[in-house]
Amino acid sequence: MLFVVSAATLRRCATKASGGLLGFKRLNFFSVNCESEFYFCQGSGSFRGLTSGFIDGTMSLAYATPYAKLSESPIKDNPASDKLSYATSCAQLSEAPARDNPVSDMLVDSFGRRHTYLRISLTERCNLRCLYCMPAEGVELTSNPQLLSPNEIVRLANLFVSSGVDKIRLTGGEPTIRKDIEEICLQLSSLKGLKTLAITTNGITLARKLPRLKECGLSSVNISLDTLVPAKFEFMTRRKGHERVMESIQTAIDLGYNPVKVNCVVMRGFNDDEVCDFVEMTRDKPINIRFIEFMPFDGNVWNVKKLVPYAEMLDRVVKQFTSLRRLQDHPTETAKNFMIDGHCGTVSFITSMTKNFCAGCNRLRLLADGNFKVCLFGPSEVSLRDPLRSGVDDHELGEIISAAVKRKKASHAGMFDIAKTANRPMIHIGG
Repeated sequence: MLFVVSAATLRRCATKASGGLLGFKRLNFFSVNCESEFYFCQGSGSFRGLTSGFIDGTMSLAYATPYAKLSESPIKDNPASDKLSYATSCAQLSEAPARDNPVSDMLVDSFGRRHTYLRISLTERCNLRCLYCMPAEGVELTSNPQLLSPNEIVRLANLFVSSGVDKIRLTGGEPTIRKDIEEICLQLSSLKGLKTLAITTNGITLARKLPRLKECGLSSVNISLDTLVPAKFEFMTRRKGHERVMESIQTAIDLGYNPVKVNCVVMRGFNDDEVCDFVEMTRDKPINIRFIEFMPFDGNVWNVKKLVPYAEMLDRVVKQFTSLRRLQDHPTETAKNFMIDGHCGTVSFITSMTKNFCAGCNRLRLLADGNFKVCLFGPSEVSLRDPLRSGVDDHELGEIISAAVKRKKASHAGMFDIAKTANRPMIHIGG
């Protein structure tokens, strides 16, 4: 049976409901649209805790479908996820613990989301040519004089951190090919109020650079690896180097990074048969394997047939690793996190296409050319480089940033609309 309840009612009654309100011992909650402030609940007869409901098809269907019609659509309880419990609502954002550095209004959007996480792309250049990131014909790169200098990066980062950002991630292109990355890390890690300085890298040159980067304050590492088969790696990246990436993962472990996050974009017919092999990496090593749904960007020839949905990946994993269980996620977490009994590491799913996490989004992006982007999938950008170079002060820069943040939408479009929307290639935006 399907119920429609307001978010306010859900917040008042969720605890009692899970224990048997209305005569149902299990209720499935899933948010259709945070703007609408309505949630849908499905009742059944055996208690398994609060679990996610899953609409047949994609979440974009739910955004486009009135609730009266939604009740006519089949709702599937994923057999695997019946064992895994969670509930999410926009209200959780207001329950975050108090912070050392308060978030200024500059970083709060019109929906009350506080943006404390800044991703900075250091370069558009890369030493790989991954199929989902760069078009086969390559991309036109921004000339070096038009890229942000180290001083400009640090000045803008300091403005964000002093306004409440406490996590910065360095991306690219491939950030480790930038010759001044060590100095940039050293200066960023010294910013008062910054708690985490992370990097997302393809791992090709990381092994030899990581010891020094750690000395310069790099505190978290994500390494991209989409296959455990060297021949597939060469096909996917159009380059050799699989063994170097594996070496970088081990180097990060040896240097004490815990967890070492490994990002894997899952594509049907290419690497979806390796999902459980990747999970096996977590058995004896402090690795967090992060399965990412294939996302559309300019030039990556996205096709829904290549998309392996979160629910399908989860089914595959739980069939082989039956003790898989859901962890409690922070309201701003991008991933759905799990652990397996007896495993040293963890497993996560990033579900941008089938179960977006826009309601808790706290991320902003500064591109290598100085453009500022408030949503990965939104085409809107505003230059911070140009006013910076024209001599404006931090107050004026703050007003430009604030105006962009206030224009951020409640959620990104559905995946089919994203696929039709002009946006930059991923290598320009930053991974």
